[in-house]
Order: sequence, then C-alpha cells, then structure tokens
Amino acid sequence: MLERDHSVLFGEEHRAFRESVRRFLEREFTPRIAEFDAAALVARDFWLKCGEAGMLCPTIPEQWGGPGLDFTFNAIINEECTYAMMADGITLQNDVAMPYVLKYANPEMQAHWLPRLVSGEAISAIAMTEPSAGSDLQGIRTTARREGDEYVINGSKIYITNGQNADFALVVAKTNPDARAKGMSVILVEADRPGFARGKNLDKIGQWMADTSELFFNDVRVPVSNLIGEENRGFVYLVSDLPQERLSIAISAQAAAQRAFDEAVNYTRDRSAFGKKVIEFQNTRFTLADLKTKLQVGWAHVDWAIARHIRGELTAEEAASAKYWHTEMQWEVCDAAMQLHGGAGYMNEYPVARVWRDARVRRIYGGTSEIMKELVGRSI
Repeated sequence: MLERDHSVLFGEEHRAFRESVRRFLEREFTPRIAEFDAAALVARDFWLKCGEAGMLCPTIPEQWGGPGLDFTFNAIINEECTYAMMADGITLQNDVAMPYVLKYANPEMQAHWLPRLVSGEAISAIAMTEPSAGSDLQGIRTTARREGDEYVINGSKIYITNGQNADFALVVAKTNPDARAKGMSVILVEADRPGFARGKNLDKIGQWMADTSELFFNDVRVPVSNLIGEENRGFVYLVSDLPQERLSIAISAQAAAQRAFDEAVNYTRDRSAFGKKVIEFQNTRFTLADLKTKLQVGWAHVDWAIARHIRGELTAEEAASAKYWHTEMQWEVCDAAMQLHGGAGYMNEYPVARVWRDARVRRIYGGTSEIMKELVGRSI
C-alpha cells in the first residue's frame, strides 16, 4: 500500500479520494488482471465502472460532466493504478489525450466527447508515433490534405496505446508537408470513419493488458471542424502539453518503483537462506537502504514537480528531467528488486516480474531517456 499521507500536496479530501480509488481497484481490477492480460486489453465494462467511480478525467469541468478538480487528483489515480500494476491506458486518457480536447477543441466537440470521456463511454488515443518517426515528431509522414470542408488523411501510426479500444484518435498529421514543425496539425478522427483501420494488437515485452496497436488511414475523410485548435499549430500544442505527459510518466515510474521495493522487502523478510532471513544479510539491507533513499528523494521531487505544474510553472526542461530521472530510477529499483527475489523473480507468478517487465518501456515512450538528456542539455 502506498504511504502518501506525508505529502504536502494532499489534504483530507485527497485522502478520502485515494481510499475510494484503492478500494475500487482492489474490488474491480486486481481480480481481473489475468483476464485483461489474456485479452491484451482492458475490457470496456471496466472503463464504465471507472467512470462511475470518478476515476476518469477529474479535471474536466462540471459543465461537461466532470468534477472540475486539479491535477493532484490525476496524480492520485496515476499512483494507485500503477501501484496496482495496471497498464497505462487510463492515465493516457486522463493526463495526455483528454487535455487536447478540453483545451483546444471547438465547443461542439467538447460537448460531445468530454462527458463521454468522464463516464467511460468513450475511450481516447493519441496517434503521434510512426514507423519512421518516434521521438522526432517533425519526421512524421501522415498527411491531412484539405479538400473543401474536409481533410483527407493518409498514413499510419504505430505503438498507439488504447488503439484497439479507442472510439477516436487524436491524429498528428502534416497539413503543410513542406513546413516541418510549422505544418503539423492535430485532428480528431472517429474510429468508425471509412478508411480507418486498426492493425494487430502488438505483442509486447510488458504491459500485456495494454492494447498497443497499429492504426491505418486510407483516404479517411473528416470534417474540418474536427481540427483541434488551429491548422498548422499542432506542434505548438504538442510541445506545450508534453510537460504534463512527461510528469505523468514520472509519477507512474515512481509508483511502480515503490511497488517493486515493497515486493522486495516482503519477499526478503519471508525467504530464508543459510539459516536466516534474506533481509538479515548486510548486502540485502544495504541494497534496500540505497533503494529506499532514492525513493524518498523521488517522492519529494514528484511532489515538487506536481506543485509547480499546478501553478503553471513546470518548464519543458524540468518535465524532461523528471521523466528521465524517475524512469531510470524505476528501472534500477525494479532490477534490484528482481535480483533480491533470486530465481523466483524471473517467474511470472511473482508480482515483481510484472513490475520489472512493465517498467522497461517508460524509458522509451514519451521521449527516450537520450532525448530527455538532449532537451535538458540544450537548456544549459
């Protein structure tokens, strides 16, 4: 169980909310982990239950069916879902995809989609990455050609979270292919549009329950009113919203690292070797002490970054630093926790194996660790 009562961010309202989220996950999610893994997606009825429990898009204002809360409640959902070993689909909707609709979409799209995102009736995806363009978004090849009152979209996307479940995708496309960053737009594409196709649900090392997919666009026609914000301003929107995405990943990494550490402590307390508990060996205690110290620093930094984000002060470089440090720390903690399990850690029946394999991708998506260092380095 996460012990976050010491955080300066959270008051009684937050603690009550966290407890409700935790009880919901224990009742509705944990018993279905194997089911969701086997299906390679989280069932839609679970999304609806999340909506009923108030776990979807808490920052959406009351006029569109949301509670109108701040990002601290997103952080609680993120921490508890990740600690419960859920893949990142819900946090993707809450922290990454929905804000584009809330901040930049026209009133008609907001009125149609935002209440459905809160209730779980609609599931969202954001389609940036392509086979030839990952961290370098300017290299995308998907195009959206204007024909009268429509855009005609052609191209493909890959590694798209919620790709199988999504009712719509926010597609990053070139509306002016010759202008690189200044020619990119974000367009909402409903999944039932002719020419839109989902590829296979990709077979991944970890996060098995996440429906990570290829998406294809073959002369997909959408009305110009589906444009998110202004034409050719997509790169500006993406850059301005990336700090929240990277902060979200940092929070997930911190919570997952805490789960791995807790699993290691519990295992080494129970496991005996050479006539005494594994935790009684100095090597074990020193390893755990080192990890506990890094987690202590990590939680303080997460709180600092969330507080700055809520005040609108978190910079792109600070978010990149957070994403880089917390995901690298997560990997160190998860790997050490697996090592302390010995051979048992390599068995999928142990939670530490799940946390370890799910951790690896966080050093890649949202911008690789190498790109994060490049972004931070440019600011020096």
